[in-house]
Amino acid sequence: MAKQLKVTQVRSSIGTKPKQRGTLRALGLRGIGQSNVLVDTPDARGQIAKVPHLISVVEVSTDEVES
Repeated sequence: MAKQLKVTQVRSSIGTKPKQRGTLRALGLRGIGQSNVLVDTPDARGQIAKVPHLISVVEVSTDEVES
């Protein structure tokens, strides 16, 4: 079983650089309060590292994701 990460946008992307807005889009986030569950890969970790001030990250088990 692969670990999974629940990523939630907690701050607005207004006033951020275009690359940071693109990173939020790549993470599947379009607005404050929106969440997305991602597989914990080096690619996802790299994207998360680019915008840590705009998101919160929680590690979830696969049981929590399915229900």
